[in-house]
Amino acid sequence: MHDKLTARLYVRIYAALLASLVVAGTLFALIHLVYDPEQVRTGFDTFAEVAGQVLPPAAAPRAEQQDALERWRAKVHVDMSLYSADGKLIASVGTPLPPPPSEQVDSHRIKGHLATFVLKLPDGRWLVCRRSHTRRGSINIVLLLAAIAAVVGVGAFPVVRRLTGRLERLQGSVEKWGAGELSTRVGVEGRDEVARLATSFNEAAGRIEALVGAQKSLLANASHELRSPLARIRMAVELMQDQASPAIRAELNQNIAELDQLIDEVLLASRLDASAQAGAAHETVDLTAIVAEECARVGAAFEADALTVTGDARLLRRLVRNLLENAKRHGAATPVKVDLRIADGAVRLDVCDHGPGVPEAQRERIFEPFYRLPGASETAGGVGLGLSLVRQIAQHHRGDVACLANPVGGCCFRVTLPAA
Repeated sequence: MHDKLTARLYVRIYAALLASLVVAGTLFALIHLVYDPEQVRTGFDTFAEVAGQVLPPAAAPRAEQQDALERWRAKVHVDMSLYSADGKLIASVGTPLPPPPSEQVDSHRIKGHLATFVLKLPDGRWLVCRRSHTRRGSINIVLLLAAIAAVVGVGAFPVVRRLTGRLERLQGSVEKWGAGELSTRVGVEGRDEVARLATSFNEAAGRIEALVGAQKSLLANASHELRSPLARIRMAVELMQDQASPAIRAELNQNIAELDQLIDEVLLASRLDASAQAGAAHETVDLTAIVAEECARVGAAFEADALTVTGDARLLRRLVRNLLENAKRHGAATPVKVDLRIADGAVRLDVCDHGPGVPEAQRERIFEPFYRLPGASETAGGVGLGLSLVRQIAQHHRGDVACLANPVGGCCFRVTLPAA
């Protein structure tokens, strides 16, 4: 929890602001107290003149000078010791203070003691003084700095939080847009750099959404329009059955079938993209029945629990069919086994074969549109969209698909879907 808090931008900005305030206040105090020798020297000289006028002259009796120090201390609350020019003690009030060094020639502060200083009076006497309430004065300075920091902190927090809050909302919108919600836009607040960034993002998102929409529309329309010439080609092939050799007829029929499959899968992919934000259809689907029917169609072994999911029956049937056809096509004529279970609170569908398998480095790439494994022959059939559609359909139902290694050889495709 602490690591998450310190990772937040507003916490770091706020902490840096307060730390800078404390450091600046401390340095100011130190400079004022220690590193302004001219001001300190002027103050000492003035104080020494005042002390020379207030105290009795050097020739006055010691008792008189002692009385003068006591009266003065009652007003200024300072420990004082008065010494003659040759360093002999004349009078003292409060805690006795040591005489000045013999080599000292003018007023000064005792090194290492900010509260103790020596004044040289005009008649040559020395007055050593020490403030009696140094600790309280230091505490007051600290309290003053703390009060200033608190006031600045309370005033700065809303400003810092508002700035970083806008950045967090911008981040959330960018993440939603990156997840595929291309209609996402950011609220523009203020007129500063963050507002300009939000405006730039909205403009760029709008242009990209328009480009992607135009591309999808073009692809869908082109695929749809290809249906008509393909139907005419099929009819022409049927009419010339008696004029072409069986090999040519078989080749033409296979090519037409592949074109028909490609058009069908491109149209389905376009429809899935167009309805991505709408989510899967909300109907209860008997997935066990769909899997059983498709397995019977291709002769695959089947083990399952009675399971239902919420979604689109037509799309789920296409998902199962694509996986089975892929296993038949690339499984080297090995048996295909299908398993449908509930695992970890989700529906899990496994379609496994015992073929050559998929290299680990290629197990994600095979879900890319039109991607083929290196060395794969086009004569094996397929147009490279089947597995891509499987992933799109799974994600359309808030699930996913992964290619795993089969422990006994080959590979397994595992689809995970939310349970109904």
